[in-house]
This record gives sequence, structure tokens and C-alpha cells, in this order.
Amino acid sequence: MSASANDLPLPAPAAPTPAATAFPILATLSVCHLLNDLIQSLLPALYPLLKDAFALDFGQIGLITLTFQFTASLLQPVIGLYTDRHPKPYSLAIGMCSTLLGLLLLSRATSFPVLLVAAALIGTGSSVFHPESSRIARMASGGRHGLAQSLFQVGGNVGSAIGPLLAAWIVMPRGQGSVAWFALAALAAIVLLSRIGGWYAARLATAPARRGAVAAGEARLPSRRVAGVLLVLGLLIFSKYFYLASLTSYYTFYLMHRFGIDAQGAQLRLFVFLGAVAVGTIAGGPIGDRIGRRYVIWGSILGVLPFTLLLPHADLLWTTLLTIPIGLILASAFAAILVYAQDLVPGKPGTIAGLFFGFAFGMGGLGAAVLGQLADHAGIDTVYALCAWLPAIGLLAWFLPSLAPVREAATARH
Repeated sequence: MSASANDLPLPAPAAPTPAATAFPILATLSVCHLLNDLIQSLLPALYPLLKDAFALDFGQIGLITLTFQFTASLLQPVIGLYTDRHPKPYSLAIGMCSTLLGLLLLSRATSFPVLLVAAALIGTGSSVFHPESSRIARMASGGRHGLAQSLFQVGGNVGSAIGPLLAAWIVMPRGQGSVAWFALAALAAIVLLSRIGGWYAARLATAPARRGAVAAGEARLPSRRVAGVLLVLGLLIFSKYFYLASLTSYYTFYLMHRFGIDAQGAQLRLFVFLGAVAVGTIAGGPIGDRIGRRYVIWGSILGVLPFTLLLPHADLLWTTLLTIPIGLILASAFAAILVYAQDLVPGKPGTIAGLFFGFAFGMGGLGAAVLGQLADHAGIDTVYALCAWLPAIGLLAWFLPSLAPVREAATARH
């Protein structure tokens, strides 16, 4: 007896086809990240000029960095949490307007308190940019999350590397007022971010369907285990950004003090280090996609330790050369850490991006302030002798679990 049509087994629903990686969006985000971080990197690049013009000590320089980083670190998780629940497609362009105002104020500041206000405005713009643009990068990734985060972040690293170079060529010879020319970069970013906002708004209509389609394969661990893993990741971020603060804020002073070179020569060597950071950043994400993010995190934090231990004992040539592997290896960590954390806490990419960018900025600011006070009281050489041991905290990466078995178990349950 033949089966009726109603008795025939229904075909299994087709697996959702993953969206293609939106490389034009990722490229535009990377360019905007370049412009955003180029503007931000002007602040530490101007420290030698501001130190002389305003008679600042190292403690006050650290306070400027702390103001910028603290503003960003406080607001980023709040903005990420809010926009996870209430997406705001054009918030990126609005945040860049705050950066523009801070930049113009920095070019006209006449007192130390005004410098702090300018730093706070630039930090506010950054607090909007990083969690929202990281969310859009994940949305545009087509499932290649590490690659997307690396492409997005490398723009910021290139901008951070170019900023000191432009400061050495443009601002140092012409003075503080020439900072206003960089308003053109902020205006260009506002235009590009407005276009990205339009793409983001169009994608929001299908976002609930896509979230439902991938929910079965998301990794979920018990809440207490998640909290412990996030603590370990936070300590790794602390290690990375405290050490980076010693280089981004005080490397030029260290070179000028120890080797007697001028400010422009020191800025060029800072550019070498930041260029290595940019190259390392673009490698970390794709390698993590291929071999696993835990291995990248482990190698990028702990693997830099031999080079940091050698740095305080090197001459000028070897100091310059050692900062290249330090930048390459250390920079590969953040994209892997961020994507690992977003996989760990699925469905909250903006919250996690805001939390980790904010914590990274906060650690950088706190590190700048603490290390500035240490440099005032114990000398700049002591700063580098102590910071050399920070990457040893990378041993904690041993406690990071693999998320792959959790994803497989979640998929089997569904």
C-alpha cells in the first residue's frame, strides 16, 4: 500500500546559508578606525610639546591620559549594553562629532584644565566608536569573526602609528594651533560613518531572524564559569595594556633621556613600534580563526616576555629592533581575546566589545598615571625595568577553556 502525501517524511529544514563577508563595510570601518585613532594618537604624540608649553610634570601628563582613557572606559560598556537592546545606527557619526569638538578645543587650549576637557571629549567620542563599530564588524563578518575584528582593528593601529609621525612632521614644527588641521580627518570620518549607519539600519530588519538561526550553535557555559573566564581575560588585558602604556606614553621620553636623541628622532622610533603593532594586529584574528583563539592568546601575551626582559638592557639600535617583535607579538592578542569573549557570551557583542575596549582603555589610562608617578619618583629607567615582567601574567591563559566542545553540545541539543 502506497503512502499518502501526508504520510511522507518532511525534509529537514535547510541549514541557514551564512552571509558573505561584507568586505566593503569592513574596509570602510577600518578606514574610520584609522581616522579615529589617528586623532586620538595626537594626544600622546603632543606630550613633549605640551610639557614644555604648559610646564607639565610626568604626573600631569599621566592625568591627561587618564582623563581620556577613563572617560572612554566608563562609557563604553554602558553604551554597548544600551545599543545591544536599542540599536542606534547613526550613533557612530554622532560620537565622532564629540571627537571633532575635542580636537578643536585641544588646538586652542590655554590651560591645563582645558586640556583635560579636550581629552574628555575625545574620549567620549571613542566610547561610542569602539563598541558600535566592533558590533558592525561582527555583523559584516559572514562568520569569519577573527578576520573581521583584525581588519577593523588594524585600521586603528595604522592610525595610531601615523599619528605620531604626522605630529613630528606637522604639529611639532608649527605648534599647537596646527592640530586644528586634523579636523578634516574627523569630518571625513563623520561622512563615512553616516553611510555605514545607513547599511546598519537596513540590516536591523533581518537581525532577529539571523540571531535565531545561529542560536543553536552558540557556546554557553555556566554563569560562574563564564565569570571566572572573563576575570582571566581581564587580567590578560591588564598585562597587555599596562605594558603598552609604558611605550605609548613614555617611550619617547625614555629614548630622549637614555640615549640623548631629539623629540623627532624619538617619534620616528615610536612610529616603528606602532607600525609593528599594526602588522601584528591583522595576523591575530585570522590565525585565531584557523588554529583556535586560545593558542593565539597564550602565545601573544606570554611569548613577548623574552623581548620585554631584554629591552631595558639594550642600546639604541637594539632597543629599536626589540620593539618590533614586541609590537608584532603583543598586538595579536586583542582581536583573539575580544572574539573569544563574544563567543563566550553570545548575543551581546556590543556589551562585550564595550566592556573589553573600555577595560583596555581604562588599564591604559591607569597605567599611564601610575607609571607617570613612578617615573617622577624613581626615574623612567625603573618604569621599563618593572614593566618588563608584566607579560608573565600570560601564564593565566592556561585556564581558558576550549569553546568548541560547548558549541558542539549546544548544536546536538537542538
